[in-house]
Amino acid sequence: MNNRDLQASVPIVVAAAIIQQEEKFLLTRRKPESDLGGLWEFPGGKKEPGETLRDCLRREVKEELGVEISEPQHFHSLRHQYPEKQVELHFFTCCIIKGYPQALDCAEIAWVYKHELISYEFPSADVPVLKKIIQSGCAEESVS
Repeated sequence: MNNRDLQASVPIVVAAAIIQQEEKFLLTRRKPESDLGGLWEFPGGKKEPGETLRDCLRREVKEELGVEISEPQHFHSLRHQYPEKQVELHFFTCCIIKGYPQALDCAEIAWVYKHELISYEFPSADVPVLKKIIQSGCAEESVS
């Protein structure tokens, strides 16, 4: 197995926050120069060695948006194979408990209603969770 095959088979583990305030969801836009640049996503990022998914999510949201979040509740997990890599995504619902979100480590942020989510271009790995959010009554239900 060559290095490229190994990279494609070992998943990149990511934690993402589904932050809902009133009836809107918080989205972040990836910087144009980043992998999947320009696409919209739920805030979060790659898990570091020795870090729990919840600790990863708290750190990433703080770095990306400058806010602190409530205890993350598991919503959905999935694996997705891109041509060059595999990702393992873990989505959690949470609330902002301190601070006001700012685009610190992303191109921009947006608060959008559930019915508007389909208007935004997301990475293909996020599509199953988007469908689940749109079909459910609200994201705050904790589903394993």
